[in-house]
Amino acid sequence: MDASAISSRDAGSVTQGLLAMWVAVASFSIADAIAKWHGQEGFASVQIVFFRYLFGLIPVAVALYVSGLHQIRTARPGAHVLRGVLMSAALALFFWGLNFVPLAEAIAVAFTAPLFITALSVPMLAERVGLARWLAVLVGFAGMLVIVRPGAETFKPEMLILVAGTAVFALGITYTRRLSRTETAATMFTWTTFVALSLFAPLAWWTWKMPQADHMTGFAVLGLIGGKSHYLVIVANRKAPDAVVAPQEYMELVWGAIIGWIVLSEVTSCWTWLG
Repeated sequence: MDASAISSRDAGSVTQGLLAMWVAVASFSIADAIAKWHGQEGFASVQIVFFRYLFGLIPVAVALYVSGLHQIRTARPGAHVLRGVLMSAALALFFWGLNFVPLAEAIAVAFTAPLFITALSVPMLAERVGLARWLAVLVGFAGMLVIVRPGAETFKPEMLILVAGTAVFALGITYTRRLSRTETAATMFTWTTFVALSLFAPLAWWTWKMPQADHMTGFAVLGLIGGKSHYLVIVANRKAPDAVVAPQEYMELVWGAIIGWIVLSEVTSCWTWLG
């Protein structure tokens, strides 16, 4: 861990960021399993994303109640719209890819996000990335190739959907760090939710499948957990440096493997663990 990266933040702030990310990672694994189940039930990813943000209005209301309605005001509406498009599009791609691969494998591919984030931090945030971090990026990329295994007989082209979603997500997270210099967590959280709803409402109508009571319950849980996790990720990125926060995401592989095994009867391949 780079001590200079922490020097600009006090230890208490970094600890809060770590705790926020730990809770978010565990929650994301549960939300991913719920989204995968909905996909297996025949719901399109755009409809799943729509309900995720629809019920995500509840955490938004709580955040605004605590922080105040003035948090909606911003001098950078265009930047928030762009961030909302990036984050919701990344989620739609990930939920789509979940239909084709086991949960733990999908999460493992999503772990390439820190690689993209590191690369994007140079042009977007004007950060300096040392040789050690670039070597780590290359090792991480090699790990992704082990998981995806392009050219192998077991290669699934659908894996590329997850890779694309991860790249878009990394762009959104990097943009979050850029926005967090001037915008509050509640502002980014609120704007992203409304932008996503505006974007995916017509798409959900176009692919509509009538949900039953158990589906609506799942959507509600997905929205509540997803909304809370999204807010915690914003808090984590504001409280702690990326070099500290990003590695914590790898605990999601453990959670994904456990939940996939218990709930979805999926067995994580040795190639995934090796990658």
